[in-house]
Amino acid sequence: MTTNTSPSASSASPLPPPFSESCLTLTSPADILAAVPYLVGFHPHTSLVIIGLDRGQAKMVVRWGLPLPPGALAPLTPLFEREGVTQVVIVGYGSGDVVTPAVDETRVLAAKADVHVGEALRAHEGRYWSYVCDLPMCCPAEGTPYDPSTSQIAAEATVRGLVALPDRESLERTVAPVTGPVRMSMRRATADAIAELRTGLAATADLDAFAQQCVADGVARVRSALTIHTEGGRLRDAEAARLGLDLAIVRVRDEAWTLMHESHAALWRDLTRRLEPRFVPPAASLLAMAAWRAGNSVQATIAVERALTIDPAYSMANLLMHAVQNLLSPAIMRDRMPTSAELDAAMGSAHAGWLLPLVNLLDEDDPSFPPPDDH
Repeated sequence: MTTNTSPSASSASPLPPPFSESCLTLTSPADILAAVPYLVGFHPHTSLVIIGLDRGQAKMVVRWGLPLPPGALAPLTPLFEREGVTQVVIVGYGSGDVVTPAVDETRVLAAKADVHVGEALRAHEGRYWSYVCDLPMCCPAEGTPYDPSTSQIAAEATVRGLVALPDRESLERTVAPVTGPVRMSMRRATADAIAELRTGLAATADLDAFAQQCVADGVARVRSALTIHTEGGRLRDAEAARLGLDLAIVRVRDEAWTLMHESHAALWRDLTRRLEPRFVPPAASLLAMAAWRAGNSVQATIAVERALTIDPAYSMANLLMHAVQNLLSPAIMRDRMPTSAELDAAMGSAHAGWLLPLVNLLDEDDPSFPPPDDH
């Protein structure tokens, strides 16, 4: 199969360079298998990967872990229609008893959608098998050996700076909590930020006015943090800890949401790693939003899972999980985000009630959290 991999239009998971910056020709199953890790960001194991094309141009890529839960592939049909997909390449990773049912289900859905299956492969332990070719001369029963690291596709991707991590767990570690001295420093900074906030709360005679000042300062800190990261800087521990508290206030978090750009992922990834766990869900959700907008649905899913592990009821994370699981296009949000002024008009003036989510976090019992004077 020959596939021109230069994508067009917006997609559920747009393809990264070199696939988005050049026309690479995939002339064999080995080329396809070499390209997939760079499309999803890691070398898949026990996975189903589907690449959608139209007139030879790749338009989207999606991945699921295997075995598939019931109904997992249902969003494919509207995705094919939305993206104008006319052909798919299916790649399953793992043993035949796990991969074959998923490939068969995908082929049935493709046929119902009048989408041609250009290639369907199973890869396992360094060999691949084709579901669309049964000629012993090219697709022997024992499988065909392949080495993705020797492919021209892999070489081109490496030259262009792409990295395919060893597995999904490696990608999860890119947002894992920091440890050691960095963690202890952040705990001290967070304790100090909490002590300062509590002192302000205790001293105020007008909680509504205090809330209004908190929101105004928090919005300013969001904008400052984005500027610092855009210019290549990094927040100091005290700045990161205070912003973590700010983001617990919905209006402050939504300021970051309405300003969202794919380039903001670095800031939200940094905070997701550095903040104390109870303050992570807003930052992790913002990271998921940035990743989803960039077409990185795997990173978005990992970030959302991090948020929901800490707070299963966190609404923004649940909203984004729904979007990712249903293969919705991030384009649906790009023209619907309110401006900062529209947020103010819709939400009205800040009042003491806006601080309740933050105050509840301050009062959480956390035996691992050091007291403010533990320096």
